[in-house]
Amino acid sequence: MTDNTEKAPALNRISAWSVHLFTGSGVITALLAIDALIKNDARMVLLWLGAALIIDGLDGPLARKVNVTRYAPRFDGAILDLVIDYLTYAVIPALMVYHFGLVPPGWEIPAASFIMLTSLYCFGNRDMKTDDNYFQGFPATWNLVVLFFFLLGTSLITNLVAITALGLLTFIPLKFVHPIRVVRWRVLTVAVTVAWSASTFWLIWATDISHAHTQAPFIYGLWYASSAYFLGLCIWRSAEDWIKQ
Repeated sequence: MTDNTEKAPALNRISAWSVHLFTGSGVITALLAIDALIKNDARMVLLWLGAALIIDGLDGPLARKVNVTRYAPRFDGAILDLVIDYLTYAVIPALMVYHFGLVPPGWEIPAASFIMLTSLYCFGNRDMKTDDNYFQGFPATWNLVVLFFFLLGTSLITNLVAITALGLLTFIPLKFVHPIRVVRWRVLTVAVTVAWSASTFWLIWATDISHAHTQAPFIYGLWYASSAYFLGLCIWRSAEDWIKQ
């Protein structure tokens, strides 16, 4: 019989590489999102980007649980994660802004370029996070921004102003919450995250996105309230720093 102690390292390596494979599966959801984009199916683009977001939310805790840095030390999962995140958080949303004409005519290329350029700074910023795991500056979550454009039904000029403002906020150290890693009020924040995710999925899957507020008013209200919670948390944490200064 083989000693269990001999099996353990091999099993640990398999677990570590399985997590890397799970992270890498984000490129498949990205490809499917691009396929939906080509087919002019905004709903499916958002759903596949949502799947990529779930993968991104789970791979970090899984990587820490199986200790990938120890059992797969020659492969950098953090870099892998950033490459996929840039694709799903910035490139594909920028393509959506361009392809679906979410800004005034003539501004599609400048707006998409601005999203991709400012996102480069975010993903290359060594001081992206604070000691308490808040993001410093807008964390290039353009996938969520585009989602808000569709669900809120904002005007083209409003979208352009929002893109400009958020891109500039990339360089300003306001605090943006990480819904999983921020410790303070974590239980409540995770619960709100689950409510936000479930309501978002329902609104995209079961309604005409542009009329979600009338077709599912209760779910839309839950989504709106949970979104407001995150906004309030970011404002509160940023205000703490202003008061200390």
